[in-house]
Amino acid sequence: MEYSAEKFIAGEVLLVNKPLEWTSFDLVNKIRFSLKRYLGIKKIKVGHAGTLDPLATGLVIVCTGKATKQIDQFLGLDKQYLANIEFGSTTPSYDLETEPDAFFEWEHITKELIEEKLELFKGETDQMPPIFSALKVKGQKAYDLARKGKSVELKTRRISISQLDLINFNNKNIRLDVGCSKGTYIRSLAYDIGVALNSGAHLTGLVRTRIGDYKLDDAISIEEFEKKLASFATI
Repeated sequence: MEYSAEKFIAGEVLLVNKPLEWTSFDLVNKIRFSLKRYLGIKKIKVGHAGTLDPLATGLVIVCTGKATKQIDQFLGLDKQYLANIEFGSTTPSYDLETEPDAFFEWEHITKELIEEKLELFKGETDQMPPIFSALKVKGQKAYDLARKGKSVELKTRRISISQLDLINFNNKNIRLDVGCSKGTYIRSLAYDIGVALNSGAHLTGLVRTRIGDYKLDDAISIEEFEKKLASFATI
């Protein structure tokens, strides 16, 4: 692919590996800034086709220029994740953003019990989103209310989980390969699995590996992207 101002303005679809602790908005801003800096573009539209939590890494689809009109067609695609989950405690955010708020027994959990309970989550189910989410509550994002200690009431959402495989089980930690529909919160899945196992659980790591037919293996890092831009800018 030739990195030129004309191509990015005409519209490009980029597969990018989002760094840890970056928001999807941070990623979009960085790409927009880099395009302006290296290719001398004064104004260009850049948008992402689906958010990824700051504490997650992996595939984000980013569209530029006229390709931003295609974003809607990516939003409904199914997704795949590698999820690390720890038993024995829960957190208000269902992940590592917040400190544990409750502790539970976990020594009774076995590989066989995990695999048995995972079957309960396959197919279509109703899932309660985490209060630390970007869902709107009376015009405000749920996580803004939650961080202020305000009460947040959300409704369950119908989701579908097509794949839920146990990859690794070590002490009180597991790794899952999850294939799911749009709108699935892996943090909520982690919490619910903990409940099903008569324990508590929270998400300790998440990598998005696929969106539809687009794969993380084909994605570029933001550092690689900038290097390519710089090389074309100096030609």
